[in-house]
Amino acid sequence: MTLRSSLLLVLLLCANLSAHAAGLLASVDRTRLNSGESVELTLESKDVTQFGKPDLAPLEAQFEVRGTRQVNQLTSLGGENQATTRWIVTLTPRVNGSVVIPELHLGELSSEPITLLVVQGDDQAAADSLAPVFIDASLDQDNVYVQAQAVLTLRIYHSVSLYDDSSLTPLQIPDARVEQLGESRTYEKQINGVRHGVIEWRYAIYPQHSGELTIPAQVFSATLVDVQPNQGQQAPGAKPGKLMRISSTPMLLRVKPQPAIWPAETPWLPARSLSLSESWSPEPDHSQVGDSLTRSLTLKAEGLSSGQLPPLPATTLNGLRRYPDQPQLSNQNSDRGLIGTRAEREALVPTHSGSFDLPAVEVVWWNTHEDHMERSSLPARTLQVANNPSLAVDTPVGSAANNAPPQPPLLWAWKLATLILACTTLLGFGLWWRARSQPAVHRAAQTGPSPRTLLDDLKRSCLANDPQATRQALDAWARQQPETLADMAARFVTLSDALDGLNGALYSEIGQHWQGEELWKAIRAIPAAERLQDPAGDNSLPPLYPK
Repeated sequence: MTLRSSLLLVLLLCANLSAHAAGLLASVDRTRLNSGESVELTLESKDVTQFGKPDLAPLEAQFEVRGTRQVNQLTSLGGENQATTRWIVTLTPRVNGSVVIPELHLGELSSEPITLLVVQGDDQAAADSLAPVFIDASLDQDNVYVQAQAVLTLRIYHSVSLYDDSSLTPLQIPDARVEQLGESRTYEKQINGVRHGVIEWRYAIYPQHSGELTIPAQVFSATLVDVQPNQGQQAPGAKPGKLMRISSTPMLLRVKPQPAIWPAETPWLPARSLSLSESWSPEPDHSQVGDSLTRSLTLKAEGLSSGQLPPLPATTLNGLRRYPDQPQLSNQNSDRGLIGTRAEREALVPTHSGSFDLPAVEVVWWNTHEDHMERSSLPARTLQVANNPSLAVDTPVGSAANNAPPQPPLLWAWKLATLILACTTLLGFGLWWRARSQPAVHRAAQTGPSPRTLLDDLKRSCLANDPQATRQALDAWARQQPETLADMAARFVTLSDALDGLNGALYSEIGQHWQGEELWKAIRAIPAAERLQDPAGDNSLPPLYPK
C-alpha cells in the first residue's frame, strides 16, 4: 500500500469517527404525560455529510406521528461556522404506562432510546369535553409542611382556534410565596376522539403559615377565531369573534406546622432531597504559608428555592485568614418543581506552618418525601501547611520555635559553646584594641539601592494603588530595617491593619479597588522610617584627631 493510500484511509477513518461522535441527539419536552396528550420529540444533527430525513418508521408501533417540521441553523463560533439541523416530531402515545421511543437512524447516525411515562388522566377533562374551552387545575399534593413546596398545574383545553390575545390572571395567594416554573408550554391531547390544544402553566407555592390555605380561582380570557362556513360546522357553544372568559375552581391546601421533634434555633428546611458538596482550588495537599486556597461549598435542595437555603458555616481558625466572596444563588426548574442551589466560596491564606483542623460541616433538613429528619454533612479534614522560603522575611518571630520539639540538654555542647564564646570575645577585644591605633578611614560606599530610594519606590507604589508592586517594594524596604516587618506590625496597630488590607487585595477579587494611601501613612508613622540612614550620601570628613 502506498503512502498516499494510507493517508487517504486514515482521513476516511477519522471522518467516520467524527461523524459517529457527532451522533443524532434525541430529546423530549417532558417525560411524563397523561393519556391522549402529545409530546414533542427533537432530533438534532451537526453532521453536514448526512442528507435526507430520519427514519420514523420505528415510531408507528406505539405512537401516532402527528407532524414533522425541520429547522436549519447556522452559528459562528471562534471564526468557524457550525450547521445544525433539527427535526421536531409531534407524537401521541397509543398506550399507557412505560412507553419507549426507540432508536432512530439518519444514515449511519443513531439516537439513544427515551422512556416516557403515560398515565391515565382524570375524568375532569372528559366531563368538560363538550365545552369548546375549559380549564383544569390540579395540585401534586393536598397536604404540605409550612414553607414546603406544592406544585399547582393549570391546563387550558380548547377544541377551537384562539387568537393571540389570550391571558391568564396572575396567581396571587395571601400568606404564600409563588414562583412560576418556567414559561407556559403548549401541546395537543385527544379527548373522546376530539383533538384539543392545551396551554399549561406550572407554579411552585410555598405556604408561610400552618392551617388551611385557599388557592383562588384563576380566570382565563381569549377570543375565538371566526369559523367560516366552508371550514365545517361550528363547534357547539362557540360564537365567531366572541370573547370568552372561564375560571377554575378554588382549591384548598392543608398546611402542617413544623414537627415537634425539630431542634430549636435550627433553620427549617423541608425538602424532597438535599445534597452538600465541597471542592478546593488548588488542592490543599501541598500548601505553603501565604498560598491562597479557594474552598467552595455547594448546597442543593429539591423542593426549595435558593432564597430559602441558609448560609453555611464560615471557616474561622487561628492562623487562617479568610476572604469570603458573595454567595451565588440559582434556581432550576424540573418536573417536580424547583431545585435551589447556594454556592459559597472563600479564600483561605495560612499565616504560619503547621496543622489546621477544619471542623465537619452539617446541615439538618426534613425529608418531605419520607417524612423524617435527616442530616447531610461533610467530614472534618486536616490541612498540613509547610514553610514558604520566599516569605522568610514575614515569618512571625517564634512561630517556628514554638513548633520545634524540645532538645535534650547536652553538657559537652554547652561547654563547647562557652569556649567558643570566650574565644570570640577575646578576639573581638583584641581587634578593637588594634583598631584604636589605626588611622581613620572613609566608610565604604553602600552597594545596592539606598534606603531613600527604596522608600520613594514604596511611596510611588502605594499612591498608585498597585498591590503587586507595593508588596515587592515593601519586602525590599523591610530587608534594610533593623527589625522584621512582622515585629513592626506587632508594635504598630495602623501598620497591621494596612497590611491586612494589602493581603486581602492580593488574595481575593477586590484587588482592583485597593487604596494604598492608608499603608503609606502607616509607614511614615514609624519612627525608624523617619531616621533614614544613607551611608552613600554621608560626605562628612573623619575626625582630625581620632581618639
